[in-house]
Amino acid sequence: MSNNRSKIGVAVVGTGFGQAIHIPGFQHHPRTEIIAVHNRDLGKAKAIADSHKIPYAYNQLEKILALPEVDAVSISTPPFLHYEMGKMVLEAGKHLLMEKPMNLSAQETKKLYHLAVQKGLVATADFEFRFIPAWQLLAEYLQQNYVGQIRLIKIDWMVASRANPERLWNWYSRKDMGGGALGAVGSHAFDYISWLFGSVKRLCATLVCAIKERPDPNDGGVLKPVDADDTCLLMLELADGTPCQLSISSVTYQGRGHWVEIYGDRGTLVLGSDNLKDYVHGFRLLAAPAGKSLVEFEIPKRLMFPQVFADGRLAPFIRVVDRWVESIDARQSLVPSLREGVYSQLSLFCHSPRIKMKKPRQ
Repeated sequence: MSNNRSKIGVAVVGTGFGQAIHIPGFQHHPRTEIIAVHNRDLGKAKAIADSHKIPYAYNQLEKILALPEVDAVSISTPPFLHYEMGKMVLEAGKHLLMEKPMNLSAQETKKLYHLAVQKGLVATADFEFRFIPAWQLLAEYLQQNYVGQIRLIKIDWMVASRANPERLWNWYSRKDMGGGALGAVGSHAFDYISWLFGSVKRLCATLVCAIKERPDPNDGGVLKPVDADDTCLLMLELADGTPCQLSISSVTYQGRGHWVEIYGDRGTLVLGSDNLKDYVHGFRLLAAPAGKSLVEFEIPKRLMFPQVFADGRLAPFIRVVDRWVESIDARQSLVPSLREGVYSQLSLFCHSPRIKMKKPRQ
């Protein structure tokens, strides 16, 4: 295993988001070195490895896990593959970084969390919003009790990423494969609600699929049925009784973007971005004491990214890698770990009578 000063050998499994963000993120980080890449199509795996100067390319996870140079594995495949792949990674004695949504059920995430603990391995969840400067400043103002007693939390995440009905059919269109807006972005929302405001006591939700067919590029453009949600309306009651309203949609032309509004008896905080092209770039924090007008707060330099990239997702991902590396050095999973992943999954699947809404034990 790598010591505190050596490079950590990483394998990247999944080459959609993995190629866009994980590969450049690990190649940018001073402590990580990409040893291998995995794609189910061996030709694609080799082409990606060649273009990024990665030594090994395989379409079999077992071969990657057998490489002694691989200390840790990141998984960014579709969610329905996460559990079996994550289990294989941990059983092989490798540390794990997993994309959200974690799995198809909270029980699967719990099993992986407990397996990591049992093996003494690090398992980190890629909850990037915890590492975005404007969000970190919001957390500081909440810790300072800026708004006082919170009366209402209102969250809108309204984008047009899937508003075009000609966008192609794939796993994202299928509920049984982990597709849908609630899993894609609701998993982030449940994590930052827990981080910023505390646990959820109860919730009710309506999930809607507005675009019920999409063309399948692998079947001559034949329209295939879509059953994964693209619009979600949720009402939450937090553990302290605070009401929270959450509206998510990926099919809203000219949607307002991503906004979190916190109303209290002493003031108001509003965090938001109307950037519909990049879900990280563009966040602003506005605030006002009771009875005053909102003003924008400047993000302090101590919170700013040391480097900003064209793709806004890259800088916070590198901070997640920082935490992953720190966890591996410390030999314990630091926040956000799969423990936080379990809680996000509990919220996603709380409609199941078998799952109780409570945080998992360490």
